[in-house]
Amino acid sequence: MSPVRRIAMWSGPRNMSTTMMRCFGARADCAALDEPFYAAWLVAAGQTHPMQAEILASQSDDPRRVSERLLAPLPDGKTVQYQKQMTHHMMPDFPLDWAAQCDHAFLIRHPARVIASYAKKMDDVSLEAIGFPQQARLFDDMRARTGKVPPVVDSDRILEDPRNVLTRLCAALDLAWDEAMLAWTPGPKPEDGAWAPHWYDAVWTSEGFGAEAGPLPVLSGEVADIEKEALAIYERLLECHV
Repeated sequence: MSPVRRIAMWSGPRNMSTTMMRCFGARADCAALDEPFYAAWLVAAGQTHPMQAEILASQSDDPRRVSERLLAPLPDGKTVQYQKQMTHHMMPDFPLDWAAQCDHAFLIRHPARVIASYAKKMDDVSLEAIGFPQQARLFDDMRARTGKVPPVVDSDRILEDPRNVLTRLCAALDLAWDEAMLAWTPGPKPEDGAWAPHWYDAVWTSEGFGAEAGPLPVLSGEVADIEKEALAIYERLLECHV
């Protein structure tokens, strides 16, 4: 029997993270987990999000129980687990001992794109809400835990050349490349979280990676200040791109 591989992909919101979950979920050997700490974060942080009741009913809000689920046996025939982990969901006091049994990677996106997309779904935008400080903290944490620099991929570069970037990502994770990662059938998937009807409308119509991203949005006012702060983190992580 092949050993189980557990891959935690750390991303902020509106980062093409669900598309990446589709990409890995298209592998025949892979079982995907969608934002496992969402309910735990909502409770611990005192947040209220769209579809709150559905989220809380669908997941444990106990971070210890969630971390145990991350290490549970995989379904029959699956040897790879893909964890879509959101950086802003990982509160500083949530357990991270499970991380030693995972390989870690980071998905980044230019903050101008993140902010413009996030503002279409949520009224309040902040640096913490889009997960950039948490992503930097977790990147440094995983580098210290593993003794190696986690691979980083940028959503714009993936859209420019999905096969090339994802092949390099798989190589960095010591995971065999699978051509199936480039396409999938449209519509909801069993792994989609209870929140999917609010957030996943575009992904549900997709059959693969879309067109290149185009010009960056031009932001102004308070969100432009947030972009400037996030940009320093983005550029630091981008230096580690595969």
